[in-house]
Amino acid sequence: MSVTAAKGFTAAGIAAGIKESGSPDLALVVNQGPRLAAAGVFTANRVKAAPVLWSQQVLKGGQVAAVVLNSGGANACTGPLGFQDTHATAEKAAEVLGVSAAEVAVASTGLIGVRLPMDRLLPGVEKAAAQLSAHGGEKAAIAIKTTDTVHKTAVAQGEGFTVGGMAKGAGMLAPGLATMLVVLTTDADLDAAALDDALRAATRTTFDRVDSDGCMSTNDTVLLLASGASGVTPAPDVFAETVRTVCDDLARQLIGDAEGASKDIRIEVMGAATEDDAVEVGRSIARNNLLKCAIHGEDPNWGRVLSAIGTTSATFDPDRLNVAINGVWVCRNGSVGEDRNLVDMRYREVTITADLSAGAESAVIWANDLTADYVHENSAYSS
Repeated sequence: MSVTAAKGFTAAGIAAGIKESGSPDLALVVNQGPRLAAAGVFTANRVKAAPVLWSQQVLKGGQVAAVVLNSGGANACTGPLGFQDTHATAEKAAEVLGVSAAEVAVASTGLIGVRLPMDRLLPGVEKAAAQLSAHGGEKAAIAIKTTDTVHKTAVAQGEGFTVGGMAKGAGMLAPGLATMLVVLTTDADLDAAALDDALRAATRTTFDRVDSDGCMSTNDTVLLLASGASGVTPAPDVFAETVRTVCDDLARQLIGDAEGASKDIRIEVMGAATEDDAVEVGRSIARNNLLKCAIHGEDPNWGRVLSAIGTTSATFDPDRLNVAINGVWVCRNGSVGEDRNLVDMRYREVTITADLSAGAESAVIWANDLTADYVHENSAYSS
């Protein structure tokens, strides 16, 4: 049930005519309370889409009554008129729902540099409002897809409370504090500050460590809304772990649906002097196109892993580096290790373990291989 698994939420997903294909392209998620607490994290890209700028302002108030999301257009790099379009979207939602526009977040995804067809989008908001349902979470998740091949939802149960969520994303997956578009909901009775703490802790080790193609979107948004409808106020650590569980599930689904990918690569960096070192090394490995091509060809080319490590500022001794691919330590002490022919790479998931032998910190980054399908998908249409 996705974003409507928690008590106090309704949702809808409809075809508003934003996409020429006629596919669903507009979603609405509404918090019916009694709380309207909310938190959000957004792209670290300095070029931010109009809905990101709008929603960042909304989140300063700590309350969100509704979220309007559209696919089929990013409303990014559209100037003052694009921001006016986002404002008009929030105003329309506020009008039909009887709430304040200052409590309506907006999120968009699709082509950059093209204004949205407001003559279709605004009537679509009204149409979606008429179809709001406690069972509308799946339709909402479908409506925010772009190049996604499947819609993505997740739910986790706590003691007396629920956290649910939906996500979209298949390309430009290298976020800073967020991912493509994600809406999380809970019926826990918590204020905005508690939600913010849990959300930032969760995204730091889940969405922020998905690095499929090294490209950061202008629209990345993750929102967490709390209705308080369960009447349960969980302990901060319990709630944070439940949110992290949902975020981890959704992040893994994003990697599994990445554009053109044939391999999901789990990169574990261990033995780092600091967590930041581990993350930096993991990202360098994840973004090494030569290695990504080798993984696609099922070639355990560990030299490319060492080459990627060597470009970082992390603390390590080159003569103490160890690398395993799918459990086979093909590199020991910066040189040849076990027979690379022992590595079995026939399956979808590939694990690369890089041991820096410099400390006790670690991190996991998820990435994908680089395929001809990825190149085709991103050259055959504007993106």
